[in-house]
Amino acid sequence: MGVRLDHGDGDLAETHEINVTPFIDVMLVLLIIFMVAAPLATVDTPVDLPASTATPQPRPDKPLFLTVKADQSLVLGEAPVERAALGATLDQTTNSDRGQRVFLRADRSVDYGALMDVMNALRAAGYLKVALVGLDAGTPP
Repeated sequence: MGVRLDHGDGDLAETHEINVTPFIDVMLVLLIIFMVAAPLATVDTPVDLPASTATPQPRPDKPLFLTVKADQSLVLGEAPVERAALGATLDQTTNSDRGQRVFLRADRSVDYGALMDVMNALRAAGYLKVALVGLDAGTPP
């Protein structure tokens, strides 16, 4: 019985192809990370809106939301704003376009007086087009 000690010429053959398997693995991991992280990137101010039976109006491309939170603090878009600086902040956001509609959202627990104070501040700043935002309660009875 003989044993062969020679296993070829001893040089390993070089391959001139790119191994794309690790690249595909990395891309799939990145895809999953972005799929999970993308919904988390959209931050919205949580507020418990009351329901409305009014016919919904078409929403503009870039609406300007002013939110009155439960603790009566104000949020313009997603940035908190002080009540005293509301007019200046609105002017800066709208480029002093006082004809732009401001969508006013308020938590269900905010009392009517606090909501009227915010509406008076909007009127004093020159913003007269104010739309109240509510949840759709369906068709009126």
